[in-house]
Amino acid sequence: MGRLTGGDPSLLRRINSAVVLHALRAADCATLTEISGVTGLSRPTVEGVVEGLIEAGLVAEKAAEEGTARRQGRPARRFRFRTEAGHLLGLEIGPHRVSALLSGLDGRIIGAQAKEVRETATADERLERLRTAVTELLRRAGVARDSLRAVGVGTPGIVEADGTVRLGTALPGWTGLGLGERLGRSFPCPVLVENDANAAVVAEHWKGAATHSDDVVFVLAGLSPGAGSLIGGRLHRGYGGAAGEIGALHLLGREVTPETLLSTTDEPLHPLDEQAVAQVFAQAREGDLRAVAAMERFIQRLVHDVAALVLALDPELVVIGGWAAGLDGVLAPLRRELARYCLRPPKVALSLLGEAVVATGALRLALDHVERQLFAVEGTVTARR
Repeated sequence: MGRLTGGDPSLLRRINSAVVLHALRAADCATLTEISGVTGLSRPTVEGVVEGLIEAGLVAEKAAEEGTARRQGRPARRFRFRTEAGHLLGLEIGPHRVSALLSGLDGRIIGAQAKEVRETATADERLERLRTAVTELLRRAGVARDSLRAVGVGTPGIVEADGTVRLGTALPGWTGLGLGERLGRSFPCPVLVENDANAAVVAEHWKGAATHSDDVVFVLAGLSPGAGSLIGGRLHRGYGGAAGEIGALHLLGREVTPETLLSTTDEPLHPLDEQAVAQVFAQAREGDLRAVAAMERFIQRLVHDVAALVLALDPELVVIGGWAAGLDGVLAPLRRELARYCLRPPKVALSLLGEAVVATGALRLALDHVERQLFAVEGTVTARR
């Protein structure tokens, strides 16, 4: 974008439009005078901008009966941001289930759908299951597919910028999958694919345990543990998108696998799935000594993995999700052990979003994309009617 000068009225109009739209989006509704007071723009300028946003389909006048009680004389016109001018999807593709969240342009969730899927399902089967969940969600919410403005997707694996899964060992047939391109055939809008732990840390920063922290590590303790990190409030993906892949630490000479760590017998836990792990945790809560030992081994391994990231990144907060979030008393040993290993132990908290954390983060990524368009000054944005 070139240097702004007083002789560039089209650019000034776009800047004013972004400012007014931002103010309206932050309010339930507002009069021209109120918008002028918030933005510092003159009332005639605001009036012209609002009329343009109405024409673009992004703003609507609120009917008098919807507003405050009528006063003597003609009531002031009130305007609102049209959250229904478009919709967003946040999708999660996991080993055992696929899920979808639907929102308007304000990010408020208006519908959800999840479906179980076999761990051994092929990529085609898993994606078809996801498409079915999305179709049912849109139909139940009464939202047309062409109303979608952006779709965010969270998935295990190392994800390229174009949505290709460069390496994904948690799901069959996932390595090398052009996930962004495949899903792009199903939607009339941009599809943004992100690693599941990265999506999760974005979610916790938006609506979860990390809303007041900008330097955060989120640990997704699942079949293959991974972590997502925010540094200064910005998602840290690393040079090739592989930041936080702590599930690979066993390759550095630590040969004990999760199957062995979580076993309550002399044989590795098989199959290693969420149901089997939940059973081990339940037995530990009931006092089964072998299960307690297995849980303690799991926590110790988790501490080592988290400590490696904490020493490298020095976060203010570590949020624990996945299996570990269901462990009774996991925070106390984590805090104690991190104090032993780390020069400055971080705060530690459990995820507040549970199973919805990845899909919620994917929705936030879709919302971020649309917000960049809505508040851009380099071009105009027109809503779908």
